[in-house]
Amino acid sequence: IAQRLLPEAIRRNAVYCWTTLETQISSLLPCLLLKLFQHPQPTKMSSEKKDKLEPQIKSVDMTEDMQQEAVEVAIEAMEKYHIEKDIAQYIKREFDSRKGATWHCVVGRNFGSFVTHETKHFIYFYLGHCAILLFKTQ
Repeated sequence: IAQRLLPEAIRRNAVYCWTTLETQISSLLPCLLLKLFQHPQPTKMSSEKKDKLEPQIKSVDMTEDMQQEAVEVAIEAMEKYHIEKDIAQYIKREFDSRKGATWHCVVGRNFGSFVTHETKHFIYFYLGHCAILLFKTQ
């Protein structure tokens, strides 16, 4: 009898816990699910975090003006987005628009690369802990 009661007691306890939890989070659940599955929205970066984004140029074949523009566009992207793919997409589209096609951008914390680029159209740098590779091809 004790063996049959123990699993039943555990089951009742689990049902009670689940019901209590469900009651407490039921109003939050739709918000959590929406946040989980919605398209990422631009976010504003605090000025404190923005100040920490000092560019560290690792490798470059680009004019000084274009380097500065690449850093500025990357900072804009990081202010608006927090997903690496979205940051890369923003930078690529901005440079395609401003400098003509075809630009490529890779953003992340850990990646290797070996690329061919147009002369004077390559930069690899860090903003904070995020590496940014931007280059143009024909």
